[in-house]
Amino acid sequence: MPRNFLSKASVLSDPRLEVLFIQRRPAGAQVSIERLFEQVRAALGREISWETHVSPFASRGLLPRLRNLWAAWRAGRGRICHIAGDVHYLALALPGNQLVLTIHDCAILHRLRGWRREVVRCLWFAWPVRRAALVTTISEATREDLCRWISPDLHHKVRVIPNCVRSEFVATPKEWDTGLPVFLQVGTGWNKNLQRVAEAMRGLACRLWIVGPVDDLQRAFLESCGLDYKCLGRLGDDELLHAYQHCDALVFASLFEGFGLPILEAQATGRPVITSQRSSMPEAAGDGALFVDPEDVASIRAAVERVMADSSLRLSLVERGFQNVRRFQPAAVAAAYEAIYRELADRPNHRVQS
Repeated sequence: MPRNFLSKASVLSDPRLEVLFIQRRPAGAQVSIERLFEQVRAALGREISWETHVSPFASRGLLPRLRNLWAAWRAGRGRICHIAGDVHYLALALPGNQLVLTIHDCAILHRLRGWRREVVRCLWFAWPVRRAALVTTISEATREDLCRWISPDLHHKVRVIPNCVRSEFVATPKEWDTGLPVFLQVGTGWNKNLQRVAEAMRGLACRLWIVGPVDDLQRAFLESCGLDYKCLGRLGDDELLHAYQHCDALVFASLFEGFGLPILEAQATGRPVITSQRSSMPEAAGDGALFVDPEDVASIRAAVERVMADSSLRLSLVERGFQNVRRFQPAAVAAAYEAIYRELADRPNHRVQS
């Protein structure tokens, strides 16, 4: 098992602020949070000195989590700490008056039931949120969801700072495939709504490319729809970028999202976007998407047919997507986090202990 480590990432002669980013030990291909904060850190101003602390163990089981708490306590003394997400419980080991906690979504609370949900609600959300000096969420929808699960009184300490789109995603023109246009579906989890999307595309002259693992039940349903589809599986960074560049449009009719980063990735690449009129997706998409009811197969189908048939609509969606994605550049998101750190450092009760 790899040992815990601190990686120095900025060397300044007289830094005004020192920030320790505390991150999970990634499991498999789950690196979206790490990618996000790599972009944020690279765009921080020169007056911020930062390091990263990666938990020594994957967050599974009691003993590994206790060891992660001990490691976070040892690393977190003497600076502002920012838990970047997914290991919220580490807040219990850190000084609350110098702690920023980022929460990406509350999806697990929607899935669990009974005592398991209550345990997770307390250990992963309620106690860490109350301990942290400031909490950030990646969308207003997640902020409202969090306050519903914990307490409406938390609004004053929860700020919205959205995700940023990675700098590799740039405009890549592609002529629309008038024969069999490719619609890209990113994700296959419970919330990604793959079966309704497949049903909506039944009989249409198009192809569906699917990013993420497809289980036997999903594959059987895809076969039953008679779709021309391709399962791309889990993709690395370069492979994912390639998928956006070679598709014709994104269909992202999710039931629930904490943010909806594929929307921005498609917009930045210059692809028309179809997405859901619910959760955080309207926030992410702005005016640059065609919205659907994700639980209505006819609504999804009508949107796909419109995008396939209307070249003027496609051009308009692409142009509005380019305009929208400007809001989510790394420099703007990093500046918002920097303001959070300064606010925390300027508070009268802020005291960094050595």
